[in-house]
Amino acid sequence: MPIFTRFSSPMGDILMEADEQHAVSRLVLGGEDEPDPEAARRDDTALEEARRQVEGYLAGRRRSFSLPLAPGGSDFQRDVWSALLRIPYGESRTYGELAHRLRHEGAARAVSAAALANPVPLLIPCHRVVAADGLGSYSGGQALKDSLLSIEHSAMVDSSSCRR
Repeated sequence: MPIFTRFSSPMGDILMEADEQHAVSRLVLGGEDEPDPEAARRDDTALEEARRQVEGYLAGRRRSFSLPLAPGGSDFQRDVWSALLRIPYGESRTYGELAHRLRHEGAARAVSAAALANPVPLLIPCHRVVAADGLGSYSGGQALKDSLLSIEHSAMVDSSSCRR
């Protein structure tokens, strides 16, 4: 039976769901979403490490995640999500750049749609892909996307000032 946990964060409540092997399959930031109580059971202990990693990221202490993921999705979506995982912390790419890297010229909208369909934002950093003329869409809204990019930018500035 799938499991879930819910916890508070600076970005609002976070709901995290995982499959039977504890691979994270869904993460909802700041939402009021509830898992189906007949389809999943709450298990805060099993997802404690995942929670710790998310909290560390949101506090600017963590730059990547080492968690098993099970996001599902189509082949194209999984290709896009894999490309998102290769965008370095503190950097961003445009939807068009990502489409080009995936050899899908002119598919910026399809890349945007795949990023928006990402069921595990943060863990697969879809906030790092932006429109050519602005932030672009984000499942949690543009304000949340801007906040996540700011966390990464601040951590990068802080770490570079420590090296001097």
